[in-house]
Amino acid sequence: EPFPATGSAVGIDMGVANFLADSNGEFVPNPRHGQKAAARLEVAQQALSRCKRRSNRRRKAVETVARLHRKVRRQRLDHAHKIALDLVRQHDFIAHEDLKIRNMVRTPAPKPDPERPDSFLPNGAAAKAGLNKSINDAGWGVFLTILHAKAESAGREAIAVDPRNTSRRCPECGHTAKENRPTQEKFHCHECDHQAHADTVGALNVLRAGLVRRNGRQA
Repeated sequence: EPFPATGSAVGIDMGVANFLADSNGEFVPNPRHGQKAAARLEVAQQALSRCKRRSNRRRKAVETVARLHRKVRRQRLDHAHKIALDLVRQHDFIAHEDLKIRNMVRTPAPKPDPERPDSFLPNGAAAKAGLNKSINDAGWGVFLTILHAKAESAGREAIAVDPRNTSRRCPECGHTAKENRPTQEKFHCHECDHQAHADTVGALNVLRAGLVRRNGRQA
């Protein structure tokens, strides 16, 4: 049965430092299940690499690694279900960024050094690899899929909007500039001096874009 109407609408901004921020100024911490299990996985994989092929010891080591991976997957799913259900219970309308996750975790292209043949310039691949691991650990894609499924079954509406400049556009005056976001967390508008958490600003702009898109559909 559809949930009773609440009259509430919310925008959410997905992140790595926080799993998500909403347009009401609330934050959901990132549980980092994969990162927490990384040390145990590393030990298990090292033990696996030392085992002889087709041995009983190797079969047990393979099962240990697989069991740890299954646990992380279950933890991500459980977290996604709980957060999605909370959002669907509290809000009639939920707007989120239309994230192209496959493109976001793509490896940077090599940069050949024009002055030295067979050499390459730094392309930020190491830093990007760390970010990609954090994005995959957060499980945004799984969460958004679950959110849409729960919203549909509960009679709610979930809409994806273009994420471009959502954390650089001032929600007070509309001024959009890269300089408005001096750090990962801080938003400071150079036009009207408005200051807030950058993720909260992003969520506010996502909500407004979502409401505009919904009204356009209804019209």
